[in-house]
Amino acid sequence: MVTSCRIAPSLLSADFARLGEEVRAVVAAGADLVHFDVMDNHYVPNLTVGPLVCEAIRPHSSAPIDVHLMVEPVDRIVPDFAKAGASFISFHPEASRHVDRTIALIRESGCRPGLVFNPSTPLDWLDWTLDKLDLVLLMSVNPGFGGQSFLPHTLEKLADARRRIDAARERTGREILLEVDGGVKVDNIGAIAKAGADTFVAGSAIFGAKDYRATIAAMRAAVAAA
Repeated sequence: MVTSCRIAPSLLSADFARLGEEVRAVVAAGADLVHFDVMDNHYVPNLTVGPLVCEAIRPHSSAPIDVHLMVEPVDRIVPDFAKAGASFISFHPEASRHVDRTIALIRESGCRPGLVFNPSTPLDWLDWTLDKLDLVLLMSVNPGFGGQSFLPHTLEKLADARRRIDAARERTGREILLEVDGGVKVDNIGAIAKAGADTFVAGSAIFGAKDYRATIAAMRAAVAAA
């Protein structure tokens, strides 16, 4: 049962020449999180931003910074992002030699750990890690580039993840966010919410709009209607 809706604009689609201003604008428009995509040109075929940029935007955001690491190896960079002001740090299990150790490192660094699943990565990793996580992120596109279309089979996978998370919450009482990233727009966010997501990463759908506030409000309305 989903009772919340968190909107996390992805800075990957922001105007990097005005990044601080863009962060302030989406937070003022109602963003719950600021999603920060880190790509290393090794784990994914693209190169984006690192801890220095995270540290630079931190003063501009009253919302938590949600760092998504698409890097390999992971552990070396985790403490740097923790010091730079990240609230959540999520990573791909394929990019870590020791997934439990990486989860523990994120927690020990003062951040909330998350695990990220590519479209073809099975949820089996959750059998052994879910009780240690604060966030589960399902990629609804193949990671590496913004502006891609939502992959429909993600809905079935979201429903499976939601069942697992609800069972864990009943067992432990802990809150675990279920986030989706890739191709999220006003016209499909309702179906995504109905499948079980409670946290929604949206890049071009928000930063490509003229009115950030109206777009975020329309997303919330679509989730509520679902």
